[in-house]
Amino acid sequence: MKKFVLAWAATAVAATGASVAVLGLLGTPLTGASTHVLTAEEVQAALSTATPRAGGTATGQPAPSQPGKLIRSAGGTVIASCDGDLVTLRSWSPAQDYSVDGVEPGPAREASVEFEPHEGEDVELTITCEGGQPVAR
Repeated sequence: MKKFVLAWAATAVAATGASVAVLGLLGTPLTGASTHVLTAEEVQAALSTATPRAGGTATGQPAPSQPGKLIRSAGGTVIASCDGDLVTLRSWSPAQDYSVDGVEPGPAREASVEFEPHEGEDVELTITCEGGQPVAR
């Protein structure tokens, strides 16, 4: 019986050691927290190679110089801006239990986003520019 207990204990110790070693190879400490703090140079290097996120400027073009206007609906929110009479959707985010079904981000005289609920009717926002400001219809 002692042999079985000793064999079980040895197996448990070996399995624990192997698990810790694998976590070390994967770069994840046992506690889950990283101990590496970036230097100022590493931060600058990372920022210089960063790419804009999708939706930041939906068309990949530079963002307009005017700040965007937040437009809210039951289906979600949109940030839009105007450049003359052309509207651009800069970002869009569905509300909880909604998803984005389609987007026409502009720049154009009219831009739109359709939010689709899990159940119920879609919410479509159509946005134009009036007096240099985005307006939802």
